[in-house]
Amino acid sequence: MSSRWNGWPRIRALGPVLLVLGAVLVAGLGWGSPVEPGSGGFSPFPRRLDAYTGEAGLPLFEVLKSRARLEPLNLVSSVIFFLAVMHTFLAARITAIAHHLKAAHAEKVEAGQAEGASFWAEILHFLGEVEAVFGIWAVPLIAVLTATKGWQTANGYIASVNFTEPIFVVIIMAISSTRPVLGFAERFMGILAGLGRRSPFAWWASILTIGPLLGSFITEPAAMVISALLLARRIFELKPGTAFRYGTLGLLFVNVSIGGTLTHFAAPPVLMVATKFGWNLSFMFLNFGWKAVLSVLISNGLYAFAFRKEFIELGKKAQGRDPDEPRESEKRVPGWITAVHLMALAWTVFTAHTPALFVAGFLFFLAFLQATAEHQNVTNLRPPLLVGFFLAGLVVHGTLQQWWIAPVLASLGATSLMVGATILTAFNDNAAITYLASLVPGLNPAMKHAVVAGAVTGGGLTVIANAPNPAGQAVLGKYFPDGVVPIHLALAAILPTVIAGCCFMLL
Repeated sequence: MSSRWNGWPRIRALGPVLLVLGAVLVAGLGWGSPVEPGSGGFSPFPRRLDAYTGEAGLPLFEVLKSRARLEPLNLVSSVIFFLAVMHTFLAARITAIAHHLKAAHAEKVEAGQAEGASFWAEILHFLGEVEAVFGIWAVPLIAVLTATKGWQTANGYIASVNFTEPIFVVIIMAISSTRPVLGFAERFMGILAGLGRRSPFAWWASILTIGPLLGSFITEPAAMVISALLLARRIFELKPGTAFRYGTLGLLFVNVSIGGTLTHFAAPPVLMVATKFGWNLSFMFLNFGWKAVLSVLISNGLYAFAFRKEFIELGKKAQGRDPDEPRESEKRVPGWITAVHLMALAWTVFTAHTPALFVAGFLFFLAFLQATAEHQNVTNLRPPLLVGFFLAGLVVHGTLQQWWIAPVLASLGATSLMVGATILTAFNDNAAITYLASLVPGLNPAMKHAVVAGAVTGGGLTVIANAPNPAGQAVLGKYFPDGVVPIHLALAAILPTVIAGCCFMLL
């Protein structure tokens, strides 16, 4: 009996979370808005922003209070979202507990005191998966919505959510991580790394400079996956120190977030507003692109100087490797196979807004992988699917936050709007921030620039701040034994975030 419940003292620490969740469920059941007469039992949720009337002249707090009173589920959905965000911050700790329980159980199995796998260790391992967090918290959200407004409303809401981006990220991540694509990108970045004799520092600088800027052309998710995989192969395999790993991860996230601003079609937060704001290719480069390049160069230079001693140690480790041992990405792949992979990547980017087309293309691509298996790595769809699950859950929760984000953005001036958008981005996807800002009437050109600048600037502060970040964490997360600690990631990303913000707003 004791072996069965050996994890109970640690599981008990989750009690407060369960109590809060129970309170939210009860509150949701009690506060649900009544079904409108004549609606046939269907009460649409969430309300359209233009359905909130009589708010002219009211201070921000009164506006939010009025909206929460009119639709109590607004507040309930935001509380659940807040708990999900808090869960992401606790994920690393939960994973560490799971590892401890698994190790303790393995000792008991070896001693003949237990058998099989540890149930609680596996449960906690699942709860510690950052990619599963928002999907887990979607369950109580849908439960409350169903109990208060009915299944038809809950089903209607899920049907109204746009899941194109999560599906796109799954496919672009799967294609980008294949051996031919990775090998092509490695040879391309190796040209710049060759100027530094292909040392760890040369690879690090090349990947963190060219990789993120490629996001303006092949989309940010593809740039993130390629950059993360190359960092794993060329840098993280050398086992650098913890501070270096967090610094590199934070720098990668920020650089990718701003690196997609050279064009108007590749970065989700820009794509959301480019047409409505009338921004084209030349506008983006003149107002964002060159500033992003400058920010990337400054941040990379400062981090390179800060970790100069680490690079010396990594150089010594790299010299100890067998230079004749080929890497998977360096094994020769016929040019025509690489060309087909690049065409599949281009097709997915070209049809990014039409799931039926890029999903069909991906199915053909999977058949091609099987036909050319001798030139491919083993296809592992688990990381892309987990990242897609993460983004899908984030979209489900994030869409319901418009009731408070839109009035908050509308209440700010240009400078405060930039800072506010940066902070809000840390707790919601930056594309959602710019989309909601586009719904705010009366934004002048300076305010439009400020909100987009803030959204892309804050895209590296947390895993949920930018859609490609979960893909990067999925690739590099294995080099953080107890998971990526959110506060450490935020601290690592603060300096490049400040530099990016200064470049966008002061130049």
